[in-house]
Amino acid sequence: MLKNKRCKDIYICRQPPSLPKGLQSMYFSQEQLFWFTIILLTLFGVSALIQLYFTIWIHGSILKKKKSEDLVSLPPVSIIIAARNEASNLTKNLETILTQDYPSFEVVVINHQSIDDSKYLLHAYKQRFPNLKVIELEKNHHQKVGKKLPLSIGIKGATHEHLMFTDADCLPSSNQWLKNMAGAFTPKSEIVIGYGPYKKTKGILNSIIRFDTAWIAMNYLGSALRGKPYMGVGRNMGYTKTVYNRVGGFKSHYAVLSGDDDLFIQSAAKKKNYSISIEPETFCYSQAKETWEDWIAQKQRHYSASKHYKVFKKWMLGIYPISLLILLLSFVSLLFNGQYRWWCVGVFALVFVLKWMVQSLIFKKLNEKKFVLFLPFLEIGYFMLLPYLFYLTGRNRKGSWK
Repeated sequence: MLKNKRCKDIYICRQPPSLPKGLQSMYFSQEQLFWFTIILLTLFGVSALIQLYFTIWIHGSILKKKKSEDLVSLPPVSIIIAARNEASNLTKNLETILTQDYPSFEVVVINHQSIDDSKYLLHAYKQRFPNLKVIELEKNHHQKVGKKLPLSIGIKGATHEHLMFTDADCLPSSNQWLKNMAGAFTPKSEIVIGYGPYKKTKGILNSIIRFDTAWIAMNYLGSALRGKPYMGVGRNMGYTKTVYNRVGGFKSHYAVLSGDDDLFIQSAAKKKNYSISIEPETFCYSQAKETWEDWIAQKQRHYSASKHYKVFKKWMLGIYPISLLILLLSFVSLLFNGQYRWWCVGVFALVFVLKWMVQSLIFKKLNEKKFVLFLPFLEIGYFMLLPYLFYLTGRNRKGSWK
């Protein structure tokens, strides 16, 4: 091999031992190494700041949320449930909803093209509970089997101005659910956003679903508390007829299979016209999917709505996982740099421990204590799973609500 004499005067062509072994066969100049290190340090620092911003400012706001000691008012409420082939779930859950400790309310069940025993079951319940109103939508091949049509009909048929929404497979955590949720309505708060966790059962799929649900809730609840609402969950939320009519109902996204909760919130929620209710008494528990295929199909419906988010909201949702990935990669790379190694270890440890502390308290508040011990590692694994999940939902072509 020929020697480059200019190399001795201008560059050091031998690979410094502080870099990874995989790079030892490459030749870098001092100037190139300098700028490579600067880029890594910049990426590391910026991504660490982004993680701290979300942890302290967005997620941390949930810990500051205090329970309302005095309920401002208890207006008459219409609870709306869109149900399709839900005879089994209605048998388990409907009575708990019909017997809520609340002065004046009705339950409107829209039986949407069911072919099971829902019709006869609801008729039997109606004989026992005068506050139950049933709207039958007979099977019609010209009607889409989606949730927005029955919800729209239910809203139109509701007696009261204030509306609460849940699903047939949802079970309120107590008979104080309606009082605590509807009690959050005020003259200024036309929308109430709650939390809908899944019931705990055995199996890794159930754990993934519950972690996914709690992590998503941590983001949308924290964002709402900081004046940037972008979603709620249709199994536990409420709003008034006034705000529904003001934005034209679901008209702007009626063709989208999902979106009766998140896309509606984005069009209806302003900075001061909503409230958050996350006390344990307000939780509405659902039965998680039991097969990977069913869960992937459910996520596909949810992602169909996220495509219609505004660019800023997509950016806000994407920057957290991307910055976490950059933080990890830049940290590992900088460990081979003796000059900045311990400084990076200190910063990374600060971010790691702070995230662990804040997110653990939030998961405890959301009644998901099981994940606390390994929370930072579960979060990393979760974000590694997300790209594959997006890939699977892209291949899945199921397009039905039930």
